[in-house]
Parts: sequence; C-alpha cells; structure tokens
Amino acid sequence: MKKSVAFSNNQIRMAGELFTPDNLDETTKIPAIVCTHPAGAVKEQSPALYAEYLAEMGFIVLTFDASHQGASGGEPRFLENPFERVDDIRSAIDYLTSLPFVDASRIGAFGICAGGGYSVSAATTERRIKAVAGVSATDAGSAIREGWDGSITPAEQIKMLESVAAQRTAEANGGEIMYMAYVPETIDETTAVTMREAHEYYRTPRAQHPNSQNKVMFTSLDRLLTFSATDRIDSLLTQPLLMIVGSESDAMHFSQKFYEKAASEKKELFIVENATHIDLYDVMTHVKPAIRKLGAFFTENL
Repeated sequence: MKKSVAFSNNQIRMAGELFTPDNLDETTKIPAIVCTHPAGAVKEQSPALYAEYLAEMGFIVLTFDASHQGASGGEPRFLENPFERVDDIRSAIDYLTSLPFVDASRIGAFGICAGGGYSVSAATTERRIKAVAGVSATDAGSAIREGWDGSITPAEQIKMLESVAAQRTAEANGGEIMYMAYVPETIDETTAVTMREAHEYYRTPRAQHPNSQNKVMFTSLDRLLTFSATDRIDSLLTQPLLMIVGSESDAMHFSQKFYEKAASEKKELFIVENATHIDLYDVMTHVKPAIRKLGAFFTENL
C-alpha cells in the first residue's frame, strides 16, 4: 500500500510517499523507517524500490523529496543544502510520530548514496533514530571538498569558494542563476565508471523521472564544502549502524569511514559481491541481498 502524504520542514511543504504493509492494522503500533534519496534523485526512484520491499516485511516506510527539489517546496529551486537535508529527516520523523499506528520508540533511518550520509549525520544528534543504515552511502561534503577520489587540494577548494563568491555577487545583482549537472548528460569511453553508470540510471528510461532534472545550483557548493557527515560520529553515533556497499564500488571508502569512525558498539559493513555503486540502486540480483540485510537489521534493532 502506498499513498501520497505531506508534512512540513519549517515553512517548506514536503512531498512524501508512505508505504504500509497490505495487512496494516491501524489499531496497533509498528516500527517505521525514513528513507532518504541520493543527491539529485527523487522519491520515485531507488527509494520507492526499497520502500516497497521493506513495507512487505512489515515496516512503515516514508520516502520524500528533499527541500527545494522534486515535488517538495522551497525556494530557490535546485538548492542542495546538506544541513537542510538533515533537517528534512528530522521533519520526516516528526510526521511519523504523529501517525497513530507508528511506534515512535521504534523509528529507523536509511538512505542511498548521499542520502546514506545524510541519514548518518541525522542519527548523530537525532536520538529518535534507533538504528541507521546506508546503501552505497557517501559523504556529500567530502565528495565536493576532497573529490570522489580524495584528490582535491585545499588550494583548489579555495578557488572553488572564490568562484561561488563571485557567482553569489552576480546573482545578487540580477545575474542569471548558474546550475551544474549532478551526472554527465553525455558519456564516452573516458567517462568514469560510476558517472557512466549514473548517467545510464538517471538520464535514460531505466530510471528517468521528470522531477529529477539533473540540476543543482552552483552556489550550493559553499554549503556542501563545509558539511561533514562524519562530524562527531566517533562520540555521538551510538545507535546500531549498517553500511551496505558493493564490492566493485569506487565509493567504498565512504562506507568504510562511516563504519570505522562510528561509536556504535553494534555496527557492520556488509559487502554485496560483484556490485558497483549504482548496481545497488535497482539491479535486483544485488538489491535483493541488500534488502534482506536491511530487513533483518531493522527487525533486530527496532
């Protein structure tokens, strides 16, 4: 069962979808999970796939579009503000606690790619999250600050910030908003593997969605550069933690860092053999073991 829902993150109207078991008894209270989408994605893509299966396992699952993106409100459009995206998760939990059939003491969170990093960051200070997981999780701040492979130098970071400053001045004085693409619109043999796979996922009929427009404001970069999904997880992230990553993912180092740094006494790095980063979005031979692991993890810890 799935229905469209709405909730608020301060003044922003958030668009969500609530997945429930087919045999839901609304007089009982059952555990719930918040699922957060990758950067540039929308709830109808990979989150919906995972949510459907987790609902079949007996969980309430809430997916949603990020503030400023998809069907959610928020101006300016196409802003990627990591701090606000963490607040999106808090607001989603607020909404879940208002549902009479949700057990507010048994709420979990997980996310895919950047959504995994945002979920980890939220769980660090959001104690209503009793267990947290990531699928192909990344730290959006680190990916911008140091690059996917860690090769960006501090000098290059400063140059990036100077460019953002110049663009903010231009826009404040009537200039056009500058946008970047999350993934390449065209690919060739020189395109990095993950970016090639991301193009095939997001920009072809495989998973293309009209609300996922492959646009992000250039001036998002200053916020992203200062964000760290691992901030204080070595002291405050004590909830059970599960990181699921493909053995062939070139972003595995993000999941490894989350796993190694978290203060959680109960944590696991689960590797799906032969899967790439994007495979865990929708390739069912790899998604099924990931979902089984998520289901077992949340069943045990919620």
